[in-house]
Amino acid sequence: MDLTPRQVLLQFGHVTQQTLFPVLEEELGPLCPQLKLLIAVAALIPLEQLLCARRAHTGRRPKDRAAMALAFIAKAVLNLPHTRDLIQRLRVDRALREICGWMSPQALPHESKFSRAFALFAATQLPQQLHQAVVEATQGQRLIGHIARDSTAIPARERFPETQAQKARKKEAKEEEEKRQKTKQQKKTSKTKPARPKRAKGAHARAKASERGTRIQRQRHQSLGDMLTGIPTECGIGAKKDSHGNERYWTGYKLHLDVADGQVPISAILTSASVHDSQLAIPLMTMTSERVTHLYELMDSAYDADAIHEHVRQNGRVPIIAPHGRRGTKKPSKMPKVFPDKPTPELCWAKKDRFKERTMVERVNARLKDEFGASQIRVRGAVKVMAHLMFGVLALTVDQWMRLSG
Repeated sequence: MDLTPRQVLLQFGHVTQQTLFPVLEEELGPLCPQLKLLIAVAALIPLEQLLCARRAHTGRRPKDRAAMALAFIAKAVLNLPHTRDLIQRLRVDRALREICGWMSPQALPHESKFSRAFALFAATQLPQQLHQAVVEATQGQRLIGHIARDSTAIPARERFPETQAQKARKKEAKEEEEKRQKTKQQKKTSKTKPARPKRAKGAHARAKASERGTRIQRQRHQSLGDMLTGIPTECGIGAKKDSHGNERYWTGYKLHLDVADGQVPISAILTSASVHDSQLAIPLMTMTSERVTHLYELMDSAYDADAIHEHVRQNGRVPIIAPHGRRGTKKPSKMPKVFPDKPTPELCWAKKDRFKERTMVERVNARLKDEFGASQIRVRGAVKVMAHLMFGVLALTVDQWMRLSG
């Protein structure tokens, strides 16, 4: 018999609250809310299936991989900053240790083994796959009204490397300086007129780039893999205006989230802090539409671009995007209008009412930082930072699913 999403939700809540938790409390003692959330995550994720698919047919079989994956989820649930703190908690907390899969403190692996396992999980994108499996299992058959999209700053303790453009500019400056010095020497030795310098190498490349179109326009005809390949992910410097209009700078990354009704995270992408929010609109749309069915997409004024509006409508959904100030709705532009007869886009009263739902993505970002370890980044590199964040996003997704089940 096929169950509706509401029946699945109520059934999962009934099984965990009425059957699973009492049995575990008789065996392990009283369980705190964080341990109940960890048990619910372990009940929902297909951890053994994904880990068994990665085992080789030859060589020594890896041990404790499932237990360590649950331990890293527990690290996000308990909001622990270091892996060393997690190991110490496992040594003294019998309930947490046995839920993860170790029956005695002597069976716990060394800290270095935890680090190697985390690097493996990050390289194979295990947290992203677990989150996708949970979303498809719990939200796949649900008709979602609103998807709210936004990004949040992720400060990191690492030095950002030079970009390719910065390296190219330094190389060009060095070559120009060498040419200048060589020209001066030629003038000293000879009175002949120096040869005319050639045109800059970047002029033709810039003309070609203008013919290809902007990144958002190219994304409309690309696959999801090609979109993500062209987006920078290295550590960089970002800037954002806070609620008081002050510029705030940070070094690190940006986490872009799509959140459904009920504050359930659906999709997540990590980029460099210098990437503009609008560059991730179409990739997030593509990723979210593959997982769930929704009707409205809510975005702030940073996503107000004609290509984004057209792409949302082309896929059969309704865009509700706050108009940007450059369109004349906040501050009138002093530049002459190119199309004076074209009306200025404004949100009608119905869209303004629906746009109020966009604040749910702000609450998800706040909970992710305050309760699930997003503000305590102790790893380096975009791959490991994304894995650390996705363990928290996975726990937050199950927590919101449990809250919906009552």
